[in-house]
Amino acid sequence: MKLYYSPPSPNTRKVHAVAIHLGLPIELRFVDLQKGEQRTPEFLRLNPTGRTPILQDGEFILWESTAIMQYLASQLPNALWPEVPQIRADIMRWQSWQLAHWHQACQPLQFENVVKQILQLGDPDPQIVERATKQFHQEAIALNNHLAEREFLVNHTLTLADFSVASDLTYAVPGRFPLEDYPHIRTWYSQIEQLPAWQQTAPRG
Repeated sequence: MKLYYSPPSPNTRKVHAVAIHLGLPIELRFVDLQKGEQRTPEFLRLNPTGRTPILQDGEFILWESTAIMQYLASQLPNALWPEVPQIRADIMRWQSWQLAHWHQACQPLQFENVVKQILQLGDPDPQIVERATKQFHQEAIALNNHLAEREFLVNHTLTLADFSVASDLTYAVPGRFPLEDYPHIRTWYSQIEQLPAWQQTAPRG
């Protein structure tokens, strides 16, 4: 299997980390976004949206990180994606929440406080930061309360749900995410950070 990836991307990270955690052999194909390789005809034939990551398994091409994670975890029996309908539904519930709500709260803070600086796009927009911070608190309260009596998000063990939700905290420190009042999130994420697969996929530089 080949993974077309961009290492700084949280979406790439969660997919790559799952592959490493499960010990799946993956051939990595680096996509240089700064050079516009994601807009080449060759790349767009793989993913017409022009985004990473993409998984190629023989003739099968799959894009969208959550779908890729589930596909990878379906390759062998494991606790990340157990073959129990209720547990899979619970995992998918948190993956859906991550896509629809958590990412929407984290991404603006990441862009304003990290990406803008890297790309020299000027200072953070205080109005966007204020709106994003309010949304972050709204979502973080729910996540923190859920983790108050749990070590992990689903079934008291590490699952794809944890990889999905943790990915948006990749740039929590430089992104100035207001995590001070959420001890259960911090404790949970510190466990994720100890995973060898998470450490191996941490952005460099």
